[in-house]
Amino acid sequence: MLRFLLVLLFPLSALAQYPAKAVHLVVPFPAGGPTDVLSRVVAQKLGERWSAVVVIDNKPGAGGAIGSDFVAKSAPDGYTLVMATSSTHSIGPALQKLPYDPLKDFTPIAQTWSAPNVLLVSPKLDVHDVRGLIALAKAKPGQLNFASSGIGTIPHLSAELFKRLAGIDLVHVPYKGTGLAIADIARGQVAMIFDSIITAQQHAKAGNVRMLAVSTAQRSALLPDVPTMSEAGVPGYESTTYFGLLGPAGLPREIVDKLSADVAAVLKADDVRARFAAAGAEPVGSTPEAFAALIAAERDKWARLIASSGIKVE
Repeated sequence: MLRFLLVLLFPLSALAQYPAKAVHLVVPFPAGGPTDVLSRVVAQKLGERWSAVVVIDNKPGAGGAIGSDFVAKSAPDGYTLVMATSSTHSIGPALQKLPYDPLKDFTPIAQTWSAPNVLLVSPKLDVHDVRGLIALAKAKPGQLNFASSGIGTIPHLSAELFKRLAGIDLVHVPYKGTGLAIADIARGQVAMIFDSIITAQQHAKAGNVRMLAVSTAQRSALLPDVPTMSEAGVPGYESTTYFGLLGPAGLPREIVDKLSADVAAVLKADDVRARFAAAGAEPVGSTPEAFAALIAAERDKWARLIASSGIKVE
């Protein structure tokens, strides 16, 4: 009740002057990681646009839940935001009990970027396209395996979705990261993995993996010659990681609209787009409504897959 009273009492003059002090952007992951790096790009550009300070607060832990919960319980005044991801708001709720409601306790502002994955296979396999991989898996049910960076991660769920839509049986081999997994794929000990575009490009050039398809519904501008999974033989396939700004529930609409417009503007800058491309990310800059719909749709999609596949975090 208090947060809504604060909104009603929020002076119109303060809205017009927003931001009048430092804005804190919570990144619910450790400093130096990909989410942190690109969040700092956005924060720097917003600060320049506003002639104000945007402070990055790293609050890692519990798969991003600690930082997200901190923002959910903050005052809805626009000075505490969070860089949400698929894992914190669409996947996490299906895998663990969270201290917040990913839909009711936040105000969507804008999707900032997406991070496509690429289906990679071992060069030791006599497979050069997705249809060939499916045919091999059907000929050897339960004999091909796939790596991931851990149970419940996007690489894991991307492969589970592939299994489901292609009607094949693959064995999951979780790793604590993709580095060791790629080494085993290069040696032929593991058949495949879904991994980031940057990693995919690096290892494909080195001959350690073979790129078959991107996980997005449309071809990636970063890999225009690589087909989508749908084009390659798995109709309806789509799996990507989203990132975007959220504020606490009850954030005034005037602030939401300003933030959304300013985020969209900074993401159009050529230097920003270049830095995102170097990190294997694609800038978006959506409306609040579009971001809210994406969070809800992704939550429902992954919840169904996790439940039907019996996936549990150990």
